[in-house]
Amino acid sequence: MTKTKIKSIYFLRLLRNLLVLIGIFFSTCLILSMTELPFWGYHWLGTSKSELKWQPETIVLLGGGGMPSQSNLMRSWYVEKAAKSFPEANIIIAMPGEISDSLSTPHLMKKELMIRGIDVAKISFEAKATNTRAQALNCQGHVKMQTPILLVTSPEHMRRSVLSFKKAGFEKVNALPAFENAAEADFSFTDDELGGNTVLVPDVGKSINMRYQLWNHLKYEILIAREFVATTYYKLRGWI
Repeated sequence: MTKTKIKSIYFLRLLRNLLVLIGIFFSTCLILSMTELPFWGYHWLGTSKSELKWQPETIVLLGGGGMPSQSNLMRSWYVEKAAKSFPEANIIIAMPGEISDSLSTPHLMKKELMIRGIDVAKISFEAKATNTRAQALNCQGHVKMQTPILLVTSPEHMRRSVLSFKKAGFEKVNALPAFENAAEADFSFTDDELGGNTVLVPDVGKSINMRYQLWNHLKYEILIAREFVATTYYKLRGWI
């Protein structure tokens, strides 16, 4: 047998094993998405370090995407609720951007808070940091280490954010995860009542799990996996 054929056989075996592993991985993800485990994993990331032990004097809005974006609008909504609960607290928008540009993301986030009734005099920026570790370090120039703070960010980022700020030296870190609220409406329907093709097409109108929960859980699995990788990196770097 020639060396070329031997190499081809080894390559095909390697490819086959790789495809089998990929198939097992995706099958596992699909099976898990049909359980409640992804939701509780996502919930744990958001709540395991979330607590309110001290009345916050500063609310730190950790920026997400651009403006508008789901992450920033959700976080702004929660900041509004927190600011009304703690009217004496100042607000720091920790989002990188050009402060001299009135159309930059930090300024658009500020405008969103103003629309929600937040006093502009209470809002300041931390616009240089580009990750959670840098945000924690840079906030040292705005807030004393002993000052009670309240972090507002997406649930999947909350645990790492709290650990990062504590590692940076903040002694009193509260947390408010920006969870989405489920709609109270019943989204089920009867497929045949809506017309269209009825032959060989299964009805899904009554299956909320198939239409929504499975896909949401697959999304949670991606968020959890990404966050575990990020947390591992932060741990190895000594940032948490």
